[in-house]
Amino acid sequence: MSKTKISIQVTSSGVTQEDVLMIGESTIKQWKIPTHQYVMLQFGSFKEHVKIVSVPKYNGLRIQTPLARRMGLFSGAQLRFHFRNGTLRLGPLISVLVTRDDPDNLEKPFGTITLFCKELVDACRSQGAYVYFFTPEHIGSSTNSIQGWVYHERWQKVMMPIADVINNRLTSRKFENKPSVQQFLKEVKSRYNTQFFNEKFLDKTEVFDALRGDPALQRYLPESRLLRNYAGLKTMCAKYSTVFLKPVRGSLGKGIIRISRQGTMYLAQYATINGTKKLSYPSLLKLFESLSGKMKTTKYQMQQGLMLIDNTSRPVDFRALVQKNATGKWHVTSIVGRIAGSNHFVSNLARGGSLSTVKEAVMKSNLPQSVKGEAHLKLHKAALEISKGIDTRIPAHFGELGIDLALDTSGHVWLLEVNSKPSKNDNTPLRENKIRPSVKQMIEYSRFLSGF
Repeated sequence: MSKTKISIQVTSSGVTQEDVLMIGESTIKQWKIPTHQYVMLQFGSFKEHVKIVSVPKYNGLRIQTPLARRMGLFSGAQLRFHFRNGTLRLGPLISVLVTRDDPDNLEKPFGTITLFCKELVDACRSQGAYVYFFTPEHIGSSTNSIQGWVYHERWQKVMMPIADVINNRLTSRKFENKPSVQQFLKEVKSRYNTQFFNEKFLDKTEVFDALRGDPALQRYLPESRLLRNYAGLKTMCAKYSTVFLKPVRGSLGKGIIRISRQGTMYLAQYATINGTKKLSYPSLLKLFESLSGKMKTTKYQMQQGLMLIDNTSRPVDFRALVQKNATGKWHVTSIVGRIAGSNHFVSNLARGGSLSTVKEAVMKSNLPQSVKGEAHLKLHKAALEISKGIDTRIPAHFGELGIDLALDTSGHVWLLEVNSKPSKNDNTPLRENKIRPSVKQMIEYSRFLSGF
C-alpha cells in the first residue's frame, strides 16, 4: 500500500489556472512527476487532465475551487496518492451505502448510526482516505457521479465521483434487491472496476448448506434443515428433545421459536421484545398447525437444540467480528460474550442481552473448569475457519462477518448463524474520540482493495 499522504488545500479562483495543481517540490522529485505539462488526475471515477506546477518549500497539494468542487473535495482533506504511467491518483475514495437519511436532521442525518459514520470520517482522515455516504434514493440514471453526504465542519450533501470501494451497510433486503440498486452496482463494477463488499445478505439455509460441503467445518454445524412440512418437524423432534425454529431471513433474535417436549405435551417458547411467550400444545401436530399461518410468509430453519453453557440459567453465546485486513486476509477483530436477559432465551442486545468479555462469560458459566482456559482459542479458530469457508463456498464478496458461536457443556464449539451486515453497536460500544479497531480494519481493507 502507498505510504505517501498529502494535505489538500483548496484555493480561490484567480490565483492560478483552474486546471493547474500546485505540488511541493520534494514530492514532485520523489515521484518523478513531470511539470508544466498535462497529466491525468484521478479520484475514484473522476478523471481530468491537469498541469503540475512545482512549489518550493511546500508539502501539500493546492487545487482550485472549481476543480475541487467537481471532485467533492474540501480543504484540509488528507489523501494518499501515487503517480504511475502518467496518472496522478488520489485516494482511496470510499463510499458507504446506507439504508436511509434524514436531510432535515443535520445533527443526525443517519439516525442511530450517525456516530459510527462520523467515526468512519475521522478514521479515514487519520489513514489518508476520503469517505462519503449515500442511500438507494440517491441513485439516478447516471453512473458518472452521485450525490452523497460528506463531513466538513458539518454534514452536507455534495456531488461525488463513484468511489474506488463501496461498503454495503444496507439493513433491508427490500432496498438491497431494488432493480435500481442492483443495476447501479453492476454498472460501476464494470465501468470503473469499483470494489463492492458485503454485497448481499446471507440466509441461514444458504450458510449451513454451503458449509456442510466442507468436511473440516462439519463439526461446527448443529443439524439444521429447512422446515417444509410436519413430517420434517416430527423427525427433528423425535431426534432431539429441543428444536429451534429460526426465520431464514431473521435477525436480532426476531421470531425464534424454541420447541421442547414436556411429558406428552409440547411447549413452544416465542422470543418477543417483552420476554418469552410460552404456549403448550397437547401434540406436536397441534403445535405445527398453529405455525401454518406464519409459514405462509416466513421460511423457518429447524436447528438441533444444544446443551449450551449458561450463566445463572441465562444462555450464553459469543459474537466474533471477523474482517479482512490490510493484506486481504481474514482476521478476528474481536470476540465478545453475550448473556441473555432475564426471561429471554436469546442473547441479542435488542432482546435485553448484555455484553461481557469472553473470559468473564466463560468463568461465570457452568463450563467445566478443565476446559475454560482453552475456550477463547477454540472460538477464535472456529470463527476464522468459518469465515474462510464462506469466502470459498458462497459466490459473493465479503469484507466482514459477524459469526455467532456457542459452547456446549463439554466445551465443543457450535455455529449458530452468520451475519454479513454485523452491527457496529453490538460488539464494542462507541467511545468518544476513540476509533475502534473494527473501523480501522475496514479502511485498511479498502486501501488494500483500491491499491493505496
